[in-house]
Amino acid sequence: MQIGVLALQGAFIEHQSMLQKLGVKSFTIRNLNDLKNPMDGLILPGGESTTMYKLLQDLLLEQPIKDLINSGLPVMGTCAGLLLLAKEIHNYDKPFLQTMDITARKNAYGKQLGSFKTIAKFNNKEMPFVFIRAPFIERVGKDVEVLSTVDERIVAARQNNQLAVAFHPELTNDLTVHEYFLDMIKK
Repeated sequence: MQIGVLALQGAFIEHQSMLQKLGVKSFTIRNLNDLKNPMDGLILPGGESTTMYKLLQDLLLEQPIKDLINSGLPVMGTCAGLLLLAKEIHNYDKPFLQTMDITARKNAYGKQLGSFKTIAKFNNKEMPFVFIRAPFIERVGKDVEVLSTVDERIVAARQNNQLAVAFHPELTNDLTVHEYFLDMIKK
């Protein structure tokens, strides 16, 4: 198994470290040529969503990545990656890839000082959550499964081949979310 990790900005190295702990190979995606590598899944990491999307457009990666997702490639978006996947962003004028039937709220927990850690359940398993200027999901479509809530806000969801989490599982030692993603790929 091999996973591509978008490496334009954000916490991509940390995702690669988690995959390595699970014995899974990964490579970084920085340009169109990198998309020629065979991959079984794709991770869109946290970072600054507007910057990441601008780079996706400038490097001509937007449509090829959208096409891969729409053709069934398993994808996990964390924090900013969730925003990239969302069909709508409530408090932002233009959504990004629009592949997942969710409405997100950008920077829902405030500025950097609003960042926090908590323990909650992901897919019924208790684990640590790290939120950094995180979004949350305000609305899910009928084909979207809610996997986690914190304070009655949706912070993780799945729609077919797409997994979106508002927190940063790569910034903990807990492998639960990455294992869940790898199980999605295997099925």
